[in-house]
Amino acid sequence: MPIYVMLTTLTDEGMKTLKGKPERIKEVDKEIMERFGVKVLAQYAVMGPYDFVNILEAPDNDTIVKMAIELGSRGTIRTLTMPALDVEQLIKDLKEL
Repeated sequence: MPIYVMLTTLTDEGMKTLKGKPERIKEVDKEIMERFGVKVLAQYAVMGPYDFVNILEAPDNDTIVKMAIELGSRGTIRTLTMPALDVEQLIKDLKEL
């Protein structure tokens, strides 16, 4: 299944939610698996322009876009999502050029 990197920034509302209910992170992870079939492979809180780095596995681009729109529409986060390519596969593909 394709892998995606999602960089997440909390909005002011998201900061309030996280402070008041930190376990909400895991609730959302469970929700996106059940609703969209998107699995969180790794998740890190980071410092800098983004608050979280998420490594996700999803069936396809359409699914990851729908999930990102759903999460963003709640007003608690903004996301930047990128497909991730396995380096070994990239090397193999480039050798075929």
